[in-house]
Amino acid sequence: MSLVSRLHEALGAVPTVGPGEAKDLLDAGAVLLDVREPYEWAAGHAPQARHLPLGQVPARVERLPADREVVVVCRSGNRSRHAAAMLLRSGRQARNLHGGMRAWAAAGLPVVGPGGRPGRVA
Repeated sequence: MSLVSRLHEALGAVPTVGPGEAKDLLDAGAVLLDVREPYEWAAGHAPQARHLPLGQVPARVERLPADREVVVVCRSGNRSRHAAAMLLRSGRQARNLHGGMRAWAAAGLPVVGPGGRPGRVA
């Protein structure tokens, strides 16, 4: 865990990123974890995201790479903040995508639906 992540955790805060910085992190090798419900995921998600609904995060945190930063996203940023806090407590490097998929889509970043067709944020 990075020094910044440990400091945020000690202060009870979760580090956040905006959509542009999140994209830069993904391009550099970070993992994008979408913690929305299956119907939200199906409507539209970032093409490179991994899907793991929030309720499943505690039981499956070990399946996430420990050597890569995880950017966590939901619809607006609230559920993903909780998931990022769980990841930080488990020793992972994690950040919350401030504004969630709404902010991602508003920044003009891609959202895909079934079959790779254009998606929408539900």
